[in-house]
Amino acid sequence: MDAEPYLKEIADALANAGLEAVLIGNAAAALQGAPVTTIDFDFLFRKTPTNLAKLKRFAKSLHLVIFNPYYPATEMYRMMREEDRLQLDFCVRIQGIRAYESVRSRATLVRFGETDLLVASLGDIIKSKRAAGRPQDLAVLATLEHVHAKIKAREKGEGPVS
Repeated sequence: MDAEPYLKEIADALANAGLEAVLIGNAAAALQGAPVTTIDFDFLFRKTPTNLAKLKRFAKSLHLVIFNPYYPATEMYRMMREEDRLQLDFCVRIQGIRAYESVRSRATLVRFGETDLLVASLGDIIKSKRAAGRPQDLAVLATLEHVHAKIKAREKGEGPVS
């Protein structure tokens, strides 16, 4: 499955709704070269009355149904589209990360078509997965850490990391 058409659609809808959110989780890690897969897209956003209204506009524009499962740790809003099983999770909090602003400050912009999408740093993704401690998160940690080490070595101008 090529996620790029979905990410372009999502990036455009976020921009049109004026909603700032940072892509987190395995989808964000995959965009940075980690060989991981996922069936959904996870986002971190600030919960304000204005952003909740934008979230509803965003969902409506993509024909998504919003659910609000009871996950106290993340205060997550799950969205699904029946026709193609598109699933997005918008979290107010994630394990291991204190504030949206800190994730936002380290995020990078990735362009999809004419629109940029904020993507969390691999360091923040690793920190969150380690703190969550769920089996599915722990299972990918070694892979994410390996890719993160390769990126850091490249940034420092060091040779490739095996």
